[in-house]
Amino acid sequence: MIPTIRTSSGDGQRAAPAKLNLYLHVTGRRADGYHLLDSLVAFAAVHDELHVAPAESLSLRVRGPFADALDPGEDNLVLRAARRLAELGGIVPRAKLTLTKRLPVASGIGGGSADAAAALQLLSAFWQLGPAPEDLARLALSLGADVPVCLGGRAAFVSGIGEVITPAPDLPAVGLVLANPGRPVSTLEVFRHSAVGRSAPAPFKEAVPDAEALAALLRERHNDLALAAIDIAPEIAAVLAALNDLAGCLFAAVSGSGATCFGLFADPGAARRGADALVAEQPGWWVVASRLVTDTGQSAPASQTD
Repeated sequence: MIPTIRTSSGDGQRAAPAKLNLYLHVTGRRADGYHLLDSLVAFAAVHDELHVAPAESLSLRVRGPFADALDPGEDNLVLRAARRLAELGGIVPRAKLTLTKRLPVASGIGGGSADAAAALQLLSAFWQLGPAPEDLARLALSLGADVPVCLGGRAAFVSGIGEVITPAPDLPAVGLVLANPGRPVSTLEVFRHSAVGRSAPAPFKEAVPDAEALAALLRERHNDLALAAIDIAPEIAAVLAALNDLAGCLFAAVSGSGATCFGLFADPGAARRGADALVAEQPGWWVVASRLVTDTGQSAPASQTD
């Protein structure tokens, strides 16, 4: 996992990397309405960042390019994670939290889930708590289906409603272009849409040698939420088309419930050239060049500026 950075004053900070669903199959639905999934999840080297400092009460300030799109009130996922962790540890929650929001909100890349996972990790250290792994996993799942895999920080196949996490085989170092048209999409609305598909589970066990092999595997799979997401936000289709048109793009797909899409490239250099071309073509979109991260502890995202 990404190490918590601590200072002599007790402050600390932690990155919250973007989560990518490289494929996402909906395999069924439970009696309580929750959908059952099979998804290959990895991360990108672009992230929010959470900072903590000593305080007499619990508070959250949000800054950064997407701060205005996020409510820092009591129902914010970071504050909910903090309160539940404090309850689990039997302490009064006291911390001044600052979230630098660089990832688009409601965009299919798990920004809120990653932020909540970062809060659990950061505050466990800050408050000197040692929750049992199974208790922390249950707490994470109670906050959202994507929080457990973000907490683990490693590429994995996710099944059940998000609670069954199986390590993925080795994946290649590849370049990514992430693009979002600036349209927030409600995950709940997507899952309720009639166009949500159904597919059989499709995990694989063999290590993937290179970008071309990964692209070939992903072409045999898909995102069962994509058609519903496109029906709700037709701009997504334009994003996919633009990514597929970029020189060197091997594969493009919707991540999660959208609207963020990703393009897969042979290396980060090719991704940077693709991102530059897309920014010139669509200056109003959120576009970043990145790389695939399969272990956020061994390959922490580079620091970013606001």
